[in-house]
Amino acid sequence: MSDEQPIPAATLLLLRDEPQFEVLMICRHQGASFAGGALVFPGGRLDPGDHDPTWRAHADGLSTDLRIAASQIAAIREAYEEAGVLIARDKAGAMASGERALGLSDWRARVEKDDAVFLDLIAREELRLACDQLHLFSHWIAPPGLHKRFDTAFFAARFPGGQQILEDGEEATEALWISPKAALAARESGARKIIFPTARNLDLLAVSSSANEVFASARRRAIPAVMPQVAFRNGAMMLTIPDGLGYPVTEEPIETATRY
Repeated sequence: MSDEQPIPAATLLLLRDEPQFEVLMICRHQGASFAGGALVFPGGRLDPGDHDPTWRAHADGLSTDLRIAASQIAAIREAYEEAGVLIARDKAGAMASGERALGLSDWRARVEKDDAVFLDLIAREELRLACDQLHLFSHWIAPPGLHKRFDTAFFAARFPGGQQILEDGEEATEALWISPKAALAARESGARKIIFPTARNLDLLAVSSSANEVFASARRRAIPAVMPQVAFRNGAMMLTIPDGLGYPVTEEPIETATRY
């Protein structure tokens, strides 16, 4: 248990509307030090290369907020490493095709070993990260007292049509498209392991019925940092988040919230 400062991180909610409104989720390796065996959205900690100012010459829509900018880059990089999805444009301005993404498999293997190689990939292949396609969706900070604390920016983006999902087999052992409601039902039944922050963001996704609705909702909502707290309700210990932020579910018994 530790009260250390949370680790900056980013994650990406990739959405599609056909054959129905779904989000891409990956299953983390059972032996992972954080959320082993859980269904999560692609993502991970920010790395030094994500802060490189050179990215400004190789990205569209990069935020002027340096933390958000590094988080945008990290979210796209992690989605590429874990699921093989590349949110980038070619020099003609078109989103990277499935064929182009597959053709970069040698680069992907190198990026997985050294995150700093991602900038080399984008620059040498004359691509540009499509950060303008990322919509800030939520911001969560794990409370003190956890084994690992993360300060995570969640982004939502439309899945680039034509690309294939290829889990890396190491950090991500499975990748699947699933509706937010189906994912929550699988958690409720015990069929799937989903940690509290992921479940609450699935609740928030489930309010919408299309990617465009998700993006519009994110633009309208205030997106302050959410840090869960422990509270007592009629003698029961609950893990809670503030009301008024748009989340349909704001508390859960501590025994179910933390059993994952």
